[in-house]
Amino acid sequence: MAGIDNIRAGQTLTSSTRASRSNDSSVQSSSPSKSNSVAQDAVSLSSEGKAVGEMHKQMASQPSFDQAKVAAIKEAISNGSYTVDAEKLASNMIKFEKELGGF
Repeated sequence: MAGIDNIRAGQTLTSSTRASRSNDSSVQSSSPSKSNSVAQDAVSLSSEGKAVGEMHKQMASQPSFDQAKVAAIKEAISNGSYTVDAEKLASNMIKFEKELGGF
C-alpha cells in the first residue's frame, strides 16, 4: 500500500521504506539536539475588523424590519383603511427592474 505523502511525490511506499522511516523517527526522537516544540498559529484582528464584528453582532440581535410599521399596516389592512397607489407601485416595480439591469 502507498502512503499519501509518497503518492503525491509519485512514489510508492514499500515495507522496507516503512521500516526505514520508523527507524528514522526513532533516531530523531532520541536526538537531544532537536527540539520537540510545536509551532502555534495566531490570529489578530485590526481595530476595524473588531468594529465590523461588533456591528455584525448588533445587527444580528435586532429584527431586520420595522415591527411598528408592519403592525400599523396589518391594522390598516384588517380595518379596511389601507389603500394601494397603483401608479406608485408600478413606478417602483419599473425602477427595481432597471436597477437589476437584466440579471
